[in-house]
Amino acid sequence: MTVDSLRNAPSIQQTLEHLPHQPGVYFMKNAAGEILYIGKARVLADRVRSYFHKGSDLTPKIRLMVSQVQEIETIVTKSELEALLLESNLVKRYRPRFNVVLRDDKHYPYLRLPIHEAFPRLSIVRRVKKDGALYFGPYVPAGALRETLKVIRKAFPLATCKIEIDGTAERACLEFEIKRCLAPCTGNQSQEDYHRIVHQVRLFLEGRDTELLARLRAEMQACAEREEFEEAARLRDRIASVTRTLEKQRVAQIGPVDQDVIGLAREGAAADLQILFIRGGLLIGRKDFYWTDVGDTPDEELIRSAIEQFYNKQSLPPKELLISTPVSDLHLLQEWLSDKRGETVRLLVPERGTKYQLLRLAQENAHTMLAEHTRKAVDEEAEARELQQLLGLSRPIGRIEGFDISNTMGAHSVASMVVWEAGKIKKSDFRRFRVKTVEGANDFASIHEVVARRYGGSLSTDPAKALPLPDLILIDGGPGQLNAAVEALQGIGLGHLPVVGLAKARNEKDERLFFPGQKDPMTLPPTGPCTRLLQRIRDEAHRFAIRYHRTVRGQAFVPTRPRSGSRRR
Repeated sequence: MTVDSLRNAPSIQQTLEHLPHQPGVYFMKNAAGEILYIGKARVLADRVRSYFHKGSDLTPKIRLMVSQVQEIETIVTKSELEALLLESNLVKRYRPRFNVVLRDDKHYPYLRLPIHEAFPRLSIVRRVKKDGALYFGPYVPAGALRETLKVIRKAFPLATCKIEIDGTAERACLEFEIKRCLAPCTGNQSQEDYHRIVHQVRLFLEGRDTELLARLRAEMQACAEREEFEEAARLRDRIASVTRTLEKQRVAQIGPVDQDVIGLAREGAAADLQILFIRGGLLIGRKDFYWTDVGDTPDEELIRSAIEQFYNKQSLPPKELLISTPVSDLHLLQEWLSDKRGETVRLLVPERGTKYQLLRLAQENAHTMLAEHTRKAVDEEAEARELQQLLGLSRPIGRIEGFDISNTMGAHSVASMVVWEAGKIKKSDFRRFRVKTVEGANDFASIHEVVARRYGGSLSTDPAKALPLPDLILIDGGPGQLNAAVEALQGIGLGHLPVVGLAKARNEKDERLFFPGQKDPMTLPPTGPCTRLLQRIRDEAHRFAIRYHRTVRGQAFVPTRPRSGSRRR
């Protein structure tokens, strides 16, 4: 159906004539009721009708979308700001085909410092609350957070325990013995002295290195004059550690500013967007978003969609966002971000100076990662093609599901299912199972149960939970596990699904691939493309199973609380 013919469709035409003249969100749906696109508008009637005006300047992508529209729905909101927030939530929930969607559902880690407590301790959190504490982050990847904590714990002797600190403990723990804590729990350190170190940690995390180093040098000099040489040496080491860390993280900057810098790179239909997180003038991390096919979507829409979706999830935007392209609704976005932060947030498009250099740095990172993603995509396509040929399959391999079992001497047996799809691990489709019908260490029976539950239970039959069938099933194990999986599939009428087992012989390095009904396995080349693909899926299944097993085992061994009035010995 063309745009012109759609304009004459009675149901669409009637909808267009009765659209509300208020702010809100609109849904474009196809004949099957599938949501194609979700958008927001200051005036719904004007925005939605603009898609169907004769001679409208639509991009090929939007023209294709409009040609499929058979139904339009709207939700009226009180304000355009409320419409922006609702649109972002709905896009995240429904992931419409024609919206730019961030394939990311993580909450990134922050460091929380509750400065109003008597003895504040740093903790890692993934949600920012308005509770009077200071929050620093986000730290992406998480390795950046671990490195920061490592430096803090080595240089600043803050308490890391979870006990109540009231100065009455009988003796200090090992942290005191290795000089990582000054034992305020025993009364060895006053609250005033403890807060002095808390303030130093705050200066460090805020990037106020000039003030911090001046304070530390003054303290070191005072200790030396009092002939407290051991404490002066510790302060000297702290100064050296802080200086090294700040030199590595410092970027070209005028002062201790909090900024996120958003760079974009495109090649053909693919695009990569990089967010550099700068806090206090220090580069603390970055986040990469990659789209394989954004078609002719304008740069402005990519950046605006990324801002709306990323900061809808993240609770603490910085004071400045540096972007490469002006966006529509600039004042609306600034109002929304300012409300989330609790103070003014500005969106800037720098054209010269230090901020422009930061933007160039983000764009260079985006170009580098785009080239890397493209290279990986080519490699992964080669892996999938080689595996298809190796297995003699008639159809391309687009989805692989891998299974593994984990238990301790047969106790607390669990299973994992991981998914590889379209060239990458798809964690949103991962599933985990507690083995219910098997007692003892019987991996064969456990695999039989789990495969039957995956392909014969709600994950296949319940429309709300159903997952697509894979092009290949990978079992971590040899002939016994493989035969159990085949028997389970045959029992539910899915014996036609391709399934293989992957295992190493004892004391051997080579991987062996087992096929149903064949006695001798195939030895895979150590560095072959399909070997790497199968190993990656098998190893992911193994890690996921072990992680779940540890959780289940830990829950089983949680100690009971002592009865009231009894003493722990």
